[in-house]
Amino acid sequence: MPGEGDRARIEAFLDALWSEQGLAEQTLAAYRSDLEGFAAYLAEQGGALDAAGPEAIRGYLAARVAAGARPRTTARLVSSLRRFYRRLVLDGVREDDPSAEVEPPRLDRPLPGTLSEAQVEALLEAPETDDPLGLRDRCLLEVLYATGLRVSELVGLTVAQVSPQQGVVQVVGKGGRERLVPLGE
Repeated sequence: MPGEGDRARIEAFLDALWSEQGLAEQTLAAYRSDLEGFAAYLAEQGGALDAAGPEAIRGYLAARVAAGARPRTTARLVSSLRRFYRRLVLDGVREDDPSAEVEPPRLDRPLPGTLSEAQVEALLEAPETDDPLGLRDRCLLEVLYATGLRVSELVGLTVAQVSPQQGVVQVVGKGGRERLVPLGE
């Protein structure tokens, strides 16, 4: 159970977030839950939020992971602690931010969904080809579909990078790496 001082510090933090940023009740409840859990852990160890160091944060995260916390939940917890301790530094309660030394877990990004053949056809047919801008949009969509380029790669193309005679596009991708991509018809 968190001590009275920790509960007061958490409530002051949540009040500041609500009044300054107008955060949703669910967001504030998540912060409260995260901070109260950490405060309870510290209280069991004989510590308090104001005096916690990076080791205490890492110990709590390790205990949560051992108890089955998922990476996304752990990342949210790290985010909550960072925001809390940044606020304590801003308010002059602490001189340092112990959460700054703690790395959140790496999260796998889910793969994007795929479109059905009918959805692709509808997308390609959407631009009005009577209009020059519509014709351009149709061309961009067709090139995206045919080549698999990233949108950032496509919009960065110059005329000199496209070779219709050879049927390829010279693309400068991430990290400045160049590659040739078949263009098709």
